[in-house]
Amino acid sequence: MSESFTPASPLLRPFSPPPRLLMGPGPITVDPRVLRAMSVQLVGQYDPAMTACMNETMALYRGVFSTANQWTFLVDGTSRAGIEAVLVSMLEPGDKVLVPVFGRFGHLLTEIAQRCGAQVHTIEKEWGEVFTPDEIEDAIKKFKPKVLAVVQGDTSTTMLQPLESLGEICQRHDVLFYSDATASIGGNEFLTDKWQLDAVSVGLQKCLCGPSGSAPVTLSDKAVATIKKRKHIEAGIRTDQHQAGQGQIIRSNYFDLGMIMDYWGEERLNHHTEATTMLYGARECARILLEEGKEQVITRHQQHGDAMAKGLSAMDLTLFGDQAHKMTNVVGVYIPQGVDGEAIRQSMLLDFGIEIGTSFGPLHGKIWRIGTMGYNARKDAVLQTLVALESVLTRAGHKLQANAGADTALNFYGQL
Repeated sequence: MSESFTPASPLLRPFSPPPRLLMGPGPITVDPRVLRAMSVQLVGQYDPAMTACMNETMALYRGVFSTANQWTFLVDGTSRAGIEAVLVSMLEPGDKVLVPVFGRFGHLLTEIAQRCGAQVHTIEKEWGEVFTPDEIEDAIKKFKPKVLAVVQGDTSTTMLQPLESLGEICQRHDVLFYSDATASIGGNEFLTDKWQLDAVSVGLQKCLCGPSGSAPVTLSDKAVATIKKRKHIEAGIRTDQHQAGQGQIIRSNYFDLGMIMDYWGEERLNHHTEATTMLYGARECARILLEEGKEQVITRHQQHGDAMAKGLSAMDLTLFGDQAHKMTNVVGVYIPQGVDGEAIRQSMLLDFGIEIGTSFGPLHGKIWRIGTMGYNARKDAVLQTLVALESVLTRAGHKLQANAGADTALNFYGQL
């Protein structure tokens, strides 16, 4: 039956979401400065103001990624679009890929690489642990991949995989080194050039304090050369020189990074109409981070993440995973026995307007994931969350000392 659109129809009212404090693993509450940046009017995609904005955004994200890479730009789409663009552009059918899996998003890299026709070899860790460099190097020696694809921070487990030794290993074995750092960049150290990464993709909706919908990427000269060996064909538009690659054609038009580089580069060859509003937002996310200072932002995430973790522990809750390798910006905590985890989350959301996360796979129904990231890596957000969670847990029968969580966090803040 078709909908009847009368003037009084609820569907014709503007959408007005309820106020929420997003304290899960992402997305997070967007910084108001980003929302303001996204509210300004569009200009044409080849307007000098537009191309200047694109160039400025590239320069700003070189700062975010800690890289001198020329090819640092945006893929229009969520963080998954960035992952797919990198992998479909670098991998040809039959190429070998090594994926260390320590959570849900390692499985995602595996699936996308398989869809590219790659031969994928995985090594796996129990969720809550990370890999040593020796374990990854042993797998590289055994499998001899073209690409090592690894997640830095996996929000499904809250773990942070150390990357600093892997670039040198990849260099010695002539392996391209790619990382998805969507959940970790901004709140945790990430040094693209120093760690010798060839490709990185991220999203805005975690520590970068923006909305999902734009995927910043950066590519080394080696990665660019690999991509440009592929054939890039857009029917009837491109000249022969853009079809002269030696490798197989990239299977995606939209995610063909060779063509997207032509669009972001001096040629300005049309590939798509840039998502202008997301460009404005992405630029502002990078500007805010660099204005505050990368080290200061990491310290802020570390301090508020520690305050949250200490407060949760004081509420007789057990933290999940290897705490020596936990991301600064999200903590996993076991759901107490006898407590309905989903009922707690519902009460937090509907009674207090605060969202915390559940988890996936082997951790589904076993832990909550509570984030302190981006705009919400601040004292008042931490204290509000701890006070609300204590109230809900107490009503559910969980025994804890009154005010333990907030008092512990306040004491911690007092020592900073």
